[in-house]
Amino acid sequence: MTSSNPVLYQRKGAYIPRVAAVHDLCGYGKCSLGTAIPVLSAAGCDVCPVPTSLFSAHTRFPIFYMHDTTSMLNDYLDAWIKEGVELDAIYSGFLGSAEQVESIKRLYREHPKALRIVDPVMGDDGILYPTYTKELCDKTRELVKDADVLTPNLTEAHILTGMDYHGTDLSDAEVDAYLDAMIEMGAKAVVLKGVMRNDGTLRNFIAGRDFDRVEVAIEQLPYMCHGTGDLFASAMLGAIMCGKGLRDAVQFASGFVRESMILTRYQPDNVARGVSFESILGEVTELVPRPEVPRS
Repeated sequence: MTSSNPVLYQRKGAYIPRVAAVHDLCGYGKCSLGTAIPVLSAAGCDVCPVPTSLFSAHTRFPIFYMHDTTSMLNDYLDAWIKEGVELDAIYSGFLGSAEQVESIKRLYREHPKALRIVDPVMGDDGILYPTYTKELCDKTRELVKDADVLTPNLTEAHILTGMDYHGTDLSDAEVDAYLDAMIEMGAKAVVLKGVMRNDGTLRNFIAGRDFDRVEVAIEQLPYMCHGTGDLFASAMLGAIMCGKGLRDAVQFASGFVRESMILTRYQPDNVARGVSFESILGEVTELVPRPEVPRS
């Protein structure tokens, strides 16, 4: 059995790793690329966006405009091949159509050594996001078998596995059933997010093919914020790309999200806008190794 805190990326010297972020872009409301780009940049990564759709505002707003980018993605990725773009990680999230799963699989084929982080952004609180269809959910399920790390919340775990949704206060046996099912589907490691126990803790559970379940517990706040899932996955990946082990990365991301949520309460229109992390991005930057760089 291997370590329950595996190091998934070895940072080398002054090299800046390149991450493809396959997410949507919202003009208003902090989530997706609006979160991934600053957080991963703070982690010393070169973020290469692959926009899966463009939104005027995220889908929690009652009115939003969406532009599906599916028709441009093949030409977009063709240009990357011609430019010789190389990737160290592929991080996928919200998708605009079922066809976009093939674009992610294409990235996997063209960059076989890249770390694969799959955040299956499909819903929350037991409810599917309004732009997600059954076909899109079925296609998203195909990404599980290729994931080095899969990061579903409980709603998404329910959709991926077909198991019943029982809310957020799960027993250890129910957690194990979800984790085992997703590992059986092919994921190398799973981070199951958002188990809320009645002891006032929020727990994220980690399991892998080669290690037993571990959990990261943190004090639960008495309110929720939009965009915490995207922030968690981005902060976790940022820590991984800085050379942190998976359990340590989950611990960092859990604390970073909680601290951001506390700051969010002081912002106007905070329920709709999303989680505010900007003023503490320095905590992500502190993870970046500081190599000795020759002075000319």
